[in-house]
Amino acid sequence: MFGVTILGNNSALPAYERHPTSQVVTLDEHLFLIDCGEGTQMQLSRYKIRRGRINHIFISHLHGDHYFGLPGLITTLGLMNRENDLHLYAPAALKQILDLQFSISDTKLPFELYFHSLETEGVIADNAKFSIECFKVYHRIECWGFIVREKKKPRKIDKEKIINYDIPATFYERLKSGEDYTTKTGEVIRSEDVTIPAPPPRSYAFCADTMYDERIVEKLKDITLLYHETTYLKDLEERAASRYHSTTIQAAKIAQLAHAKNLLIGHFSSKYETLDEFLVEASEIFPHTQLALEGCTYLL
Repeated sequence: MFGVTILGNNSALPAYERHPTSQVVTLDEHLFLIDCGEGTQMQLSRYKIRRGRINHIFISHLHGDHYFGLPGLITTLGLMNRENDLHLYAPAALKQILDLQFSISDTKLPFELYFHSLETEGVIADNAKFSIECFKVYHRIECWGFIVREKKKPRKIDKEKIINYDIPATFYERLKSGEDYTTKTGEVIRSEDVTIPAPPPRSYAFCADTMYDERIVEKLKDITLLYHETTYLKDLEERAASRYHSTTIQAAKIAQLAHAKNLLIGHFSSKYETLDEFLVEASEIFPHTQLALEGCTYLL
């Protein structure tokens, strides 16, 4: 499974049962928390997400609606006697904030908390199943976006075709990785003749808070699912620019220019009680648009 679950989809002020930004990306057995606004712990509980399985947390920037829930969450993990390492990726100043809070409260964590400062664009986490990159977006303060990329999976054995060849089962893994098999008589059995290609690897991009800026397009080329903030409807474009935010139309244009497969929009201003018009406006430019609704999981 590869999907993103929305915990919070509002901007700075909680309103109309909407919470500040937070979401969980699930890639098979891996859970990644992206941003941690107020109420994140309650939302994790509400939607039955096992916080103990979250080993990587990514904070885009240090406006409170994107990280005020973090000290409480980390403290709770300690109270639950967590033992697994926790990796936190964020602007450097967040370490000072956490160190001060934990020092004043004399908090001792029973697990290792590894802090990774976001300083340059590029890969910040990597293993056999995924890689995660950070890239700069353009907000009032230092702000980062993140891309979760699925690693290419091996080919699958075609059971109907492979029975026609005398290939030992011990060689199957090598066939799946693309290696051809040579029989004792010298016949070459090509991997592609007895295996099925794996589907193309999928990717998810989180654009955080940003004004409209086409410099990010190159980072987002052909992304499977793009999350882009749409704080305002199109009639408030000037206000969006003055506050370093984006509108529905602008988010849709970024998705269009990046040739994204799908667009997810969120970070809605608390001035709006209903959200239907956000979907209408964005879909005019980019039809494959969905609203980021709390409690919903969007599969890639």
